[in-house]
Amino acid sequence: MAITKRKRPEAENTADVEHFIAGAPDSGQAVKGVKKGNKQQISLTISPELLAKVDALAAKMGQSRAAVINLAIYQAVEKE
Repeated sequence: MAITKRKRPEAENTADVEHFIAGAPDSGQAVKGVKKGNKQQISLTISPELLAKVDALAAKMGQSRAAVINLAIYQAVEKE
């Protein structure tokens, strides 16, 4: 019996293997946060004093805390 070299996989088979590996649950970078509809939930740390001011402004505007924070971020980004 003669010794033969192993055949190399074809390019299309290599692409299939790469696609299979990329589909694994632990492949790639995990996206942080939780998706809620078309928005992304994040974690934010605020000093108690600033949080009290945000809550007071939210009550004055009749909005939620999240709405006031979103509005402030939007205005800061648009001002840039």
